[in-house]
Amino acid sequence: MGVMLENSIAGDEDLSLAERAYRHLRDRLIMLEIRPGEAINDGKLAAELGIGRTPVREALKRLESDHLVVSYPRRGTFATIVDITELADVSELRESLEPLAAKRAAKLATPALRAEIRETAAAIAGMDGDDDPYDLMRYDIKVHRLIYRAAANAHLEDVLIRYDNLATRIWCMVLEKVPSVSSHIAEHVELLEAVADGDSERAGKLALEHVTSFEQAIRNVL
Repeated sequence: MGVMLENSIAGDEDLSLAERAYRHLRDRLIMLEIRPGEAINDGKLAAELGIGRTPVREALKRLESDHLVVSYPRRGTFATIVDITELADVSELRESLEPLAAKRAAKLATPALRAEIRETAAAIAGMDGDDDPYDLMRYDIKVHRLIYRAAANAHLEDVLIRYDNLATRIWCMVLEKVPSVSSHIAEHVELLEAVADGDSERAGKLALEHVTSFEQAIRNVL
């Protein structure tokens, strides 16, 4: 499936190098491609991305404020450990904010975004249950970011991306133990259709159900 998340480092030229480095590293961190506790070498990353060290360092500073990396004097920078005990706190915030974003998206999404939302819903509806679980999780991330963008509130979008990123890291830690990743992702079809149809109340209700089922699925395997 190979779902793309945001822009690759060689992608949108309208973004600064630091922004592109930030998005690239953020998605590697939340998908645990950079493992929790792993040391991060800015020089090596700069070489891999084909850019200078300065934009990578700027990206790492932002990632530290997102709680995805941590820096220690004289020791270096490391991917943060995934703390399962944060699940309740993260879920509490998402249970309040995800329905708000879904309701706003249903009311305010542009025609172009509604078309993209419908296309994404159709793609998910046609998924094979045997697809790679990590590819399925990339669809989960794509859906949430699409709804946040459609909600047309940059502050809400920023906050929700941060908490969805933390939730995704927790999910990826237990991904191999979760029996029904595909059914969790399939829940998005109704949600996306409600947003595209402009049904704000239904969209809010489905968003809340999705967040609570996510938390319960994780608790079931802990």
